[in-house]
Amino acid sequence: MSIFRLAVVSCLSGVAVLAAPDPSKVTFNKDVLPILQKNCQSCHRPGEVAPMSLLSYSDARPWAKSIKAAVVTRKMPPWMAEQNVGHFKNDRTLSTEDIATLTAWADNGALEGDAKDKPAALTFQDGWNIKPDIIVEMPKPFQIPATGTVNYKYVLVKTNFTQDMWISSAEMRPGNPKVLHHGKVWVRPPGSHWLENAEPGEAYENETQREIIGRNGAEEGNDILGKFNPGLGAQSFDINGSAKFVPKGSDLVFELHYTTNGQPTQDASKIGLVLAKNPPLTRYYFNAGPTASNLAIPPGDGNAEVVSEVTLAQEAKLVYAQPHMHLRGKDFELRLVFPTGETQTVLKAKWDFEWQVGYELAKPIDMPKGTRMIGISHFDNSANNRFNPDPAKEVVWGPQNWDEMSNCFIGVIIPTDTKPESVFKRSGPSLLPRGHSGPTLAALEAAKRNE
Repeated sequence: MSIFRLAVVSCLSGVAVLAAPDPSKVTFNKDVLPILQKNCQSCHRPGEVAPMSLLSYSDARPWAKSIKAAVVTRKMPPWMAEQNVGHFKNDRTLSTEDIATLTAWADNGALEGDAKDKPAALTFQDGWNIKPDIIVEMPKPFQIPATGTVNYKYVLVKTNFTQDMWISSAEMRPGNPKVLHHGKVWVRPPGSHWLENAEPGEAYENETQREIIGRNGAEEGNDILGKFNPGLGAQSFDINGSAKFVPKGSDLVFELHYTTNGQPTQDASKIGLVLAKNPPLTRYYFNAGPTASNLAIPPGDGNAEVVSEVTLAQEAKLVYAQPHMHLRGKDFELRLVFPTGETQTVLKAKWDFEWQVGYELAKPIDMPKGTRMIGISHFDNSANNRFNPDPAKEVVWGPQNWDEMSNCFIGVIIPTDTKPESVFKRSGPSLLPRGHSGPTLAALEAAKRNE
């Protein structure tokens, strides 16, 4: 599957004609480059997940018609959320004016223009989207075979952090983005038994080495520090003075999902951290959110519904949501049900396995104790889904792409004295035994009646 799916076309039927600037005056340096800098270059530059660079005129000129096709059909920049639900500060949706500018440029010779009109080039410190104070890298590369399945790998990295730290932003960067589909870096605080028998730097897998890996328990303080997904970029934890906590003496665990690409290769991923400049007012915490580990998707079902739920045992403010599914995923909705009975839909988004977007809320949402977070996902397990590995199979939760998942990673801010592991508890349909479908909204209603 290609990461950047573009159709090079000379005309686009059914697309409204947009008002454009004077075509004779649209140039790359004056009009197009500022749009690319703001919306595209974080991915479209050397070493990133996009297959071509758009840093310069010589980079972008051969792709002018493809850029037009991608933006007019709104395939690019990747943004899956419905426009009438929720407000997000990282919304990548291009304005109609920007689309008209890119269209006029492509249709009228894709001119370069005067060099004096160019804005200053964006700078990326050694490829980073942030300026890290601390960089932690896997101590040795992991070898990826040319073909076959690579189970999720877990690598313990000793850090020698000598003091408590508050982190304002983090960025996980793959050493080889061609084979790392996604990954996480976890904080493993002192006292955690997860991977306590592991050799630092060695890669372990649950399928054959569970006795070494052990259990990743939230009650031990293990916390996601940074994530990598195609197009995700760096994560900021500074929401009105919040930061993420890394206790003195913590180690890091790299969780890595590799896919083979036909050639033997290697990867040594890393994470960059920016230290908070001031003592935090609140603490930023990641959680797996509503999770349907009991999901089941019937064979051939083109619109299978799966519902999950968590309930807040402590008050928190919602600031971030990132759905996660695999190859059969179609769409995801995140709802909040407050103790008053009021319901709010926070996010409705299409799902694209190749662009696993995270959504940063424009304003934090207060969630009192007792608020229920409900995830509603739909899957296409039919033969009409060209990405479906096996439409004849009943699909259950599992780590590989041919399995499925349904959850929504949640970012919340909480008081600094709140224990993060006490904030969420599974509830409702997520507690049901696995059947041959669902759980569904009907199961959610039944669970509510039985409370």
